[in-house]
Amino acid sequence: MRAIRSSRGAALRVEQVDWVEVPAGLLRRGTPVDEVAQVAHRYGDTGVPVEWYRKEAPRTEIHLPAFRIARTQVTVGQWTLFAAATGRQVPQAPADHPVIGVTWDAATAYCRWLGKLLGGLEVRLPTEDEWERAARGDDGREFPWGAQYRTGLANLVDLGIGTTVQVGSFPEGASPFGVLDMAGNADEWTSTLYAPYPGAPGEVPSVEDWAFDPHVTRGGAFRHDRDLARCARRHGAYERDLAAIGVGFRLAAPAE
Repeated sequence: MRAIRSSRGAALRVEQVDWVEVPAGLLRRGTPVDEVAQVAHRYGDTGVPVEWYRKEAPRTEIHLPAFRIARTQVTVGQWTLFAAATGRQVPQAPADHPVIGVTWDAATAYCRWLGKLLGGLEVRLPTEDEWERAARGDDGREFPWGAQYRTGLANLVDLGIGTTVQVGSFPEGASPFGVLDMAGNADEWTSTLYAPYPGAPGEVPSVEDWAFDPHVTRGGAFRHDRDLARCARRHGAYERDLAAIGVGFRLAAPAE
């Protein structure tokens, strides 16, 4: 832990991040083109059109170097220290819940601030590919915990909670690397600007100019359905009220 001073001079303690080491390896990214229609049909009850799933295509195998990712999302308590140091607001939520309503610029500012406190560590948002590797592991699983959706492994709309819960509340929903809450609770910013994958179907839009922010978010939040819990699902912040749609973030850093 490291002490900082708030604007009123009170000593605050910054805890070290609980990093998960993700080894270098293969990411089976996205969804095969010939499976997109099947995926859309499987989740037809959610009302999500097939066009939204085409953004996941094609399936591509890429090799990623090792990196670190935080086991849980940044909490309100952790954000409070940053807010005190920079004059930002603190959400009215329990300290152990994920912070939501955070813009992409504010999330990246938090990363820079924390990195300085941690001795110059390159703290950042994960790339979209890093996020998917941390969620999927070495195989092409559909959800962080496996091939099938199971109610009770993530804080999504089917639980009926309607708001965030304590981070790490669903340990059985962990990814193969032990990363928690990769589905549900809070949607997560990545550092990646939206663009179609190379080789994407021609009808996939080149830009999403209807999005509030051009960066890709991943994982879904408490208000979202199970389709957004899928490891391949890529979307964005399509509403201006980032608290209402549950947008938060988690940290990444280079491997040790």
